[in-house]
Amino acid sequence: MEHVKRIALSFLTLAVLAFAGDNLINSAHASASADALDHPPNILFIVMDDVGIDQMKIFGYGGRKIPPINPPRTPNIDAIARAGVRFRNAWSMPECSPSRAIFFEGRFPFRTNVFSAIVSDDLANSQVSPFEMTTPKVLRTRNYESGLFGKFHLSVPTYNPFGNGAPHALGWNFFDGIIEGAPHPIDTTAGGVGDIDQNTGFGPYTCGFVPEEPFPLPNGTKGANTGACYQSDNSCTVISKDAQHPTPGRSCLESGGILVPNEACQSTLPSNLNFGVDNGYYVWERVINHPDGTIEVLSQSDPRARGYISIATTDSAVQWINSRSGRWMATVAYPNAHTPYQQPPTSLLPALSVPASRFDCTGNNPLGVPEMRILSNQMVEAMDKEIGRVLVNTGLATRHPDGSLNYHPETTNTMVIIIGDNGTFAPGVKEPFDSTRAKGTVFQTGVWVPLIVSGPLVEAPGREVQAMVNIADLFELFGEIAGVDVHNIVPRSHMLDSMPMLAYLTNPNQASIRHINFTQTASNIHFEDKVPPPCVITVGPNGPPTCAQLFPDATVCTLEGGVWWGPGAKPPQQSLSSCCAVQNTGFYKNLNILDDAETSTRNDRFKLVERLVPDCTAPQPKPPQKVTEFYEINEAAPTPQIDKDGDSLCSSAEECPNAEQKQNFVTLSQALTAIVGSEIPCVGDGNEDKKVNTKDIRDWEFFSRQIIPLPSPNSSSWYDFNHNGKTDRSDLQTILQHLGTVCTH
Repeated sequence: MEHVKRIALSFLTLAVLAFAGDNLINSAHASASADALDHPPNILFIVMDDVGIDQMKIFGYGGRKIPPINPPRTPNIDAIARAGVRFRNAWSMPECSPSRAIFFEGRFPFRTNVFSAIVSDDLANSQVSPFEMTTPKVLRTRNYESGLFGKFHLSVPTYNPFGNGAPHALGWNFFDGIIEGAPHPIDTTAGGVGDIDQNTGFGPYTCGFVPEEPFPLPNGTKGANTGACYQSDNSCTVISKDAQHPTPGRSCLESGGILVPNEACQSTLPSNLNFGVDNGYYVWERVINHPDGTIEVLSQSDPRARGYISIATTDSAVQWINSRSGRWMATVAYPNAHTPYQQPPTSLLPALSVPASRFDCTGNNPLGVPEMRILSNQMVEAMDKEIGRVLVNTGLATRHPDGSLNYHPETTNTMVIIIGDNGTFAPGVKEPFDSTRAKGTVFQTGVWVPLIVSGPLVEAPGREVQAMVNIADLFELFGEIAGVDVHNIVPRSHMLDSMPMLAYLTNPNQASIRHINFTQTASNIHFEDKVPPPCVITVGPNGPPTCAQLFPDATVCTLEGGVWWGPGAKPPQQSLSSCCAVQNTGFYKNLNILDDAETSTRNDRFKLVERLVPDCTAPQPKPPQKVTEFYEINEAAPTPQIDKDGDSLCSSAEECPNAEQKQNFVTLSQALTAIVGSEIPCVGDGNEDKKVNTKDIRDWEFFSRQIIPLPSPNSSSWYDFNHNGKTDRSDLQTILQHLGTVCTH
């Protein structure tokens, strides 16, 4: 079996640089260098997945301190926070991909069409464009090398002309991790050991490993206290239950193996074992982009793609950092604590952790809510352990005799930045935050994230910054750290939404710079503009069912803990085309339907939310209704005032109870209109220079002629104007029809 696919893309590198903006880098180099710091530090950027501020005890939150709602234990993150600055009022976008795009572009979703999490049927139009001036391209002007480790999620290989080479096409010198958005579904057959149930389509092992006995499983399946642990290289070891291996099946999975219950090792590999299938955090397709343009795709059967992904992420990042001789920026993007919720290795958990080997990782059992919260806590705690390992193994910190982190950032030459990419997914939300308005929404629980910055540029460490910041501001901060004015180096046609942040680090008395904050979510551009089928997600056994049309297939729906109502739905569900159709079946009481789009602005005290709500009242689908809500909010700890359902003060300025609220309503409404209205659509412009000219024709030719190895003939690109998944002559006709257009105010 072939474990590795190698694709030589040296010519791709040259082609990408020819049209993706390196000419801009060269012209800006001189001015950037003039403003640079004398000795710009390295940058270690750590991204936590689906970790909202509600999880963070160091910020004063984390829920009641009683199991199972206690906050996760994060001693390493806490130590970094105490040695740096905590930003108490940071906003992200509601989902992974738009937030990650904004980190590295500094531009809001309505400018780039990256509105929500990128999935397999999203066209290149809603994936990060190679014409963007990304952070690694900016830092290249100061001779930084850039590496990205772990989760990418700025693209997916389908409908992207660069396929698995997208990280290199967007400017990174090195990438090692998963291209798509999250660990793939758990293998409920545990590597082929368990049989598939024909009614449910799943095997008996909901967490991807054989649990210990005694343990009741579907269809009379039993656990095991001993078994043969086979590896993909055909080696085998018998593992039996003891203090070191309390759950042999889990221990085997952690080592990259498959446990055959109650059997001894055989000279011939059992025929039913399947090393070629994803298994949550433990088995995945690993992609590596090398500096020379070579791409490695490690299949699931490759030993390097087996084992806990966050450990592999740390190992790769540490190796790369320690091998650098010049300036560098390393983005370490852990997938924790994105679904699927799955037990991390016991070696990464604090002492006296709740035994979780017998949990149901689907969350569909009567104990689903507490079990999901315990698992999400443990996934955050495991990530915290790995964050500490990055700092220690790269020499940025040491350990005290008691094992705690000994971190003195003023003695290093590296800025450390830690952020959550969006709010917590509903099952993991901690009180008093709102699980019904969590990840995927513009409400506070969905976009309020922890942000920590430490390093030699921080004055008066250990403090908090109350001022509002947006994740777009990180784009500018990366430039400020390196001594680059991003507003000078990014082309003027690419309007930036970032604001300065470095002053908050160097001046403890810095006044607020950003007075209005912004966030939004909407649907990405799908193949032939088809809306994905419905998926219903329930927050625990008694929680409110919510229908969303975000996921391309049943597998991704199930991964998010949902019930699929699209093609191939299992009875009693049926294949339906919309959430309104699901509501009309009467199957669910009080079904909540996810909004078509949400946009929000806020100032220091008030927040405006505009929602496009599906209208299911008519037999045929109707345009969504615009709903406006207005809230008073604050960041008080441990009980902040947030935007819960029913707490809206008014839906128009005229309805607001007093003059102060009326004025703030008008101000935020006007700000929202001005922000969104600042981007002018430009039909026929695929390279984002706000001009439709002969350069667009040349760039259209680049993609239509397949100068690079495309995943399919005439694949989608940023010149697929009619959204048919192809870059063909119909798209050229669009350019010709608008030739000469200049799209500026």
